Amino acid sequence: MSDRTVGLPRWIYVPAVLGAAFVLLPLVAIVAKVDWTHFGSLITSQASRDAFVLSLKTSAISTGLCVVFGVPMALVLARRDFPGLAVIRSLVLLPLVLPPVVGGLALLYTFGRRGLLGSTLDAAGIQIAFTTIAVVLAQTFVALPFMVVSLEGALRTGGQRYEVAAASLGARPTTVFRRITLPLVVPGLISGAVLAFARSLGEFGATITFAGSLQGRTRTLPLEIYLQRETDPDAAVALALVLVVVAVLVIGLAGQGRGTR
Repeated sequence: MSDRTVGLPRWIYVPAVLGAAFVLLPLVAIVAKVDWTHFGSLITSQASRDAFVLSLKTSAISTGLCVVFGVPMALVLARRDFPGLAVIRSLVLLPLVLPPVVGGLALLYTFGRRGLLGSTLDAAGIQIAFTTIAVVLAQTFVALPFMVVSLEGALRTGGQRYEVAAASLGARPTTVFRRITLPLVVPGLISGAVLAFARSLGEFGATITFAGSLQGRTRTLPLEIYLQRETDPDAAVALALVLVVVAVLVIGLAGQGRGTR
């Protein structure tokens, strides 16, 4: 019998509706609070445009980095078994539960001018903290676990039977990875990339701690909303709505990608 035909207890709908209301009502409140008369001018100021463009650029770059690093990490975690694997997995996924501000401090103490690696880089004339690169690194730090979790789950669910068959026929590991493994986990890869992009787009704590808030360089849309909240609440609400709309579109894209597979 299909799960869709199984009845649900009537009481289930009560907490389900309450949970949905808890999530949706604040979004409705934002829409109701928007000054629609001046909405266009509020979201098209120079500071707002700079923040929006910077957020899109850095989120796209950080998503690319999440794919480059996340795919190999997920493969190792899903396909290999070695001592300390559980500890390594916990450390890789740590940014999921770590407060973003703590992540920003960790990055600052690593890549800052007096940091673990930053002092050496600074001596070579390379500065990372409080630059656009710092924004990308902060976003990548918090978003990478989403890619790893999504792809590792897809790899474990898919199993290894096709890969084993290809290897038994003489295919090299790189060929198996390129022609068997990757095509099988495309849905998980797309979902992970979309989630990483969404997380990067909404990143705040690690960014402001590690990169600061310089207009046009490190001030992303969440930072601009935070600053406008004190000086121009109407602009903050308008920009918040823009961020909500973009997030909804991104999540919808992820759902559509899974549904077409």
